[in-house]
Amino acid sequence: MGYYVTVEPGVKLYVEDLNSEGSKTIVFLHGWPLSHKQFEYQFNVLPYMGYRCIGIDWRGFGKSDKPMSGYSFDRLADDIRAVVDVLQLEDFTLAGHSTGGAIAIRYMSRHNGYGVSNLVLIDAAAPIGFSEETAARFLTEALNDRPKMMREVTENFFFQYITEPFSEWFLQLGLQAAGWSTAAIIMTLRDEKLYSDLPKILVPTLIVHGVHDKVIPFEQAHELNQQIKNSRLVPFHYSGHGLFWEERDKFNKLLGKFIG
Repeated sequence: MGYYVTVEPGVKLYVEDLNSEGSKTIVFLHGWPLSHKQFEYQFNVLPYMGYRCIGIDWRGFGKSDKPMSGYSFDRLADDIRAVVDVLQLEDFTLAGHSTGGAIAIRYMSRHNGYGVSNLVLIDAAAPIGFSEETAARFLTEALNDRPKMMREVTENFFFQYITEPFSEWFLQLGLQAAGWSTAAIIMTLRDEKLYSDLPKILVPTLIVHGVHDKVIPFEQAHELNQQIKNSRLVPFHYSGHGLFWEERDKFNKLLGKFIG
């Protein structure tokens, strides 16, 4: 079931809500520049395991409204809080991939982990995101040839072989975003750091990261593991930045075991 939630005047986020009667809830935050649809291979399985799965498209991405502003981690975390309040969510698992992981971390610190019982960080873009050099390259491409940029993102995303139809589907997920929101997040990933947020995370945290990740180095997962008190790091040895697809069976089973 899909619907829209107003997070501020004139801005609505698209929410995909599967198995609303499930006994335990998982809220998924996608990565840049994708949408909730990146978690298709979780949504195919986890609802049948009894979980309620909620996928949120951030502002500027997927089916959500695309305002010109509001792309700081603070505002994006506030958007998630607005959805949590409207849906009256409590005792849920918050799972964020890449930039979605960064937003999840800011949510935990800014909103004191409101309603969250478990945190899952998937190839999280934390405590830092893009280097100045990477951001400059992506910005130039995003503002001049965004399809080319998205092709480069797709080519560097996966360690395992992907078919041409899969590659095209994945590329189109990124092109659903607005150009301005795509560029704004690049600047956020360049400028914002999350070091001071990490000690404020107190819930059990599962950190999963592809060993062959070319987007966010695996070393950053070790740093998260050291700085987040009640955390566990599980390497994915046959994945790049897309372990949610590359080792989906392992990930889905691990997620179920972690949540219980």
